[in-house]
Amino acid sequence: MKLYDGGRAPNPRRIRIFMAEKGIEVPLVPIDMTAMEHKTPEFTALNPFQRLPALELDDGMVISESVAISRYFEELYPDPPLFGTGAVGKAQVEMWNRRADLHLLVVVMAAFRHTHPAMVEWEVPQIPAWGEANRPRALATMKIMDDQLAASEFIAGDDFSIADITLLVSIDFLKLARIQMPEELGNLRRWHAAVSSRPSAKA
Repeated sequence: MKLYDGGRAPNPRRIRIFMAEKGIEVPLVPIDMTAMEHKTPEFTALNPFQRLPALELDDGMVISESVAISRYFEELYPDPPLFGTGAVGKAQVEMWNRRADLHLLVVVMAAFRHTHPAMVEWEVPQIPAWGEANRPRALATMKIMDDQLAASEFIAGDDFSIADITLLVSIDFLKLARIQMPEELGNLRRWHAAVSSRPSAKA
């Protein structure tokens, strides 16, 4: 088994944090995205969407998409549970993970990819107006996350989960997208300081 890794990009980092929380060690195969190694025919044969990370199993099967890889590892190593426990707990984690993914991470990435000069050759066509349109969407989602964190230690309840991992990589990506977390979001700031101090956050 080996994991094709893309460095500090949000999705490769998301699975590394997940693995660190589980205590899972898998050989990493670095893929230099700045050198467009994820666009090579060799990597495209592994993942036709040319996205990282990708997990190659011992039998040659490849699982891509960071949440799918995380679910695979959750089945193999159920403790600690990072997808929730019980029907309601699992549904809450799924809901908040999707919200963090679709309404923040995707939005922040759109702002970055469509406005940053370094992404001109990556995002074709680059549409600056679309990037700018996503900035207020990110701010609106952060306010919702702040409201949720007023009532719970973690985003999906009392236990750390994959939803917190997704939210963490989203918030940390704000800097590259040139979006600033509003000062008044005290609950989100408290949460971010706490989860950033976990050893896994350095993965």
